[in-house]
Amino acid sequence: MFIPTTQQEVKALGWDGLDIVLVTGDSYIDSPYVGVALIGKVLLDAGYRVGLIAQPDVNSDRDIKRLGEPGLFWGVTGGCIDSMVANYTATGKRRKQDDYTAGGQNTRRPDRACISYCNLIRRYFKDTVPIVLGGLEASLRRVAHYDFWDNKIRRSILFDARADVLLYGMAERSIKELSDALKEGREYKGISGICYIDHKVPEGYISLPAYEKAAKDKQAFSEMFTTLYRNNDPLTAKGLVQKHGNRYLVQNPPAGYLSRKELDTVHNLPFERDLHPLDAKKGSVRALDTIRFSIPTHRGCYGECHFCAIAVHQGRTVRWRSRESILKEARELSRHPQFKGIISDLGGPTANMYGFECAKKLKHGACDKKRCISDGICESLKPDHQHQVELLKSVAKLPGVKKVFVTSGLRYDLLQADKRSGRRYLKELVAHHVSGQLKVAPEHSERRVLQCMGKPGVKDLLQFRDTFNRMTEQAGKKQFLTYYLIAAHPGCTEEDMQKLKQFASRELKITPEQVQIFTPTPSTFSSLMYYTGQNPWTGEHLFVEKSTQGKERQKRIITGGRPTSRTTMHRKKSGGYKRKGR
Repeated sequence: MFIPTTQQEVKALGWDGLDIVLVTGDSYIDSPYVGVALIGKVLLDAGYRVGLIAQPDVNSDRDIKRLGEPGLFWGVTGGCIDSMVANYTATGKRRKQDDYTAGGQNTRRPDRACISYCNLIRRYFKDTVPIVLGGLEASLRRVAHYDFWDNKIRRSILFDARADVLLYGMAERSIKELSDALKEGREYKGISGICYIDHKVPEGYISLPAYEKAAKDKQAFSEMFTTLYRNNDPLTAKGLVQKHGNRYLVQNPPAGYLSRKELDTVHNLPFERDLHPLDAKKGSVRALDTIRFSIPTHRGCYGECHFCAIAVHQGRTVRWRSRESILKEARELSRHPQFKGIISDLGGPTANMYGFECAKKLKHGACDKKRCISDGICESLKPDHQHQVELLKSVAKLPGVKKVFVTSGLRYDLLQADKRSGRRYLKELVAHHVSGQLKVAPEHSERRVLQCMGKPGVKDLLQFRDTFNRMTEQAGKKQFLTYYLIAAHPGCTEEDMQKLKQFASRELKITPEQVQIFTPTPSTFSSLMYYTGQNPWTGEHLFVEKSTQGKERQKRIITGGRPTSRTTMHRKKSGGYKRKGR
């Protein structure tokens, strides 16, 4: 069933009111890929009466009063994407289209959606129940952060939105614990994975540089972000506090990751995999074309690309579902009235991280000063793609399933490092699971720029390309690689883009189309470099292109002035900004 969005739907369930009302910046898509839908289903499964208001009009009470005031709390999210990323391009132009809005026109999501919706609630519900922030926009703006659109350090969004609690990360465990505490009238300030405002500092918490200092001193801001990043693993993190004026933002340590059994339970909750009829009257949503018949297999990413927020939001430890859970979901998909036998994607933030993790990390947490694959593949990781091969074959054999594609992109350096199952996995992909093109993201060719991005060198890329092309030819297929590239990343000059163009022409035999101008999004190392003009690890000065004209020139060097395709825009916009992030 859909989460109720009208009083008629509430009454049809026999409810005389709601415990929780969720408010989102997206149209209501009932899918496990959509955070507000998943959280809503978790709460429904826990016995709470939940309603949902999608994209309320912020200029009237027409929408926000539709379901009345909840008994426990309001849950507010900007949607699957930070609203400023959803509304503006990297060069500051207003986007005309929104992939998460019914009808496709970008007219219904306000700027700074979390703040706008909290103001809307307080305008029409005085002295209301607590307002709880969650989702990507809130999670990545939970402490003082660099805001590209204002070009300054902004306060924690919890202060600007005047909300009561902020849940960061994936939040299924935190939202359940918070709901139980509010229902039972218990203190909730000890719950893991939440932020709140207080006048005192809890014992044992690490003090970040105060907002006022971080806003004026770039070195203090850099230290602040580095401390935040290092305290993001549930096994090792300390609580953090940051003074804002005469009050403190308090961030409790992260909530523990869901166990495999818990992850299976969450993803096997019932979803309509469709747009709610109330929104469907306004038109279709483009995002649904991508996610309706896709299956998420795992969470988290140890790739730690510096421009990507997944490590901060989902975590650096990969957690995966059981094969039985994934097969159960595939069988349910096959019974969907619109299913035509094609599973669009079987993957996660990075497709080929399913089924293996570093044993040391699982026991002791992520390393403080060492990365899994950014500086070469760590010897402790031991990549093994065997589980993915078996999973792909198992899903493909199900009755009613004609094709299973992998479209969420993969790490070729990880595949190259797997001497036991890597070639077998690639052979399986090439023969059966590539929908014409396979996505890879080298992002650049020049070593100095790649180091700023946290990306591997081109050696593995070229080896992977050769193997892919050879296997494709042997399989008698007509398919190719799609290369995603970034222009104007911190450390990248026009000369670097000229070299990238030459590399793409000489080695990849392409004139690139999938080129995105770098957007500094909250809570990434790349945004830290953009703001400070320094490499945070070495302290060296970096060239940073900040003029709109300069950014566009960098892109034109390699594209020749051709517009970036909407596929690329969608890839960078969603999921913080990768596709299917939450």
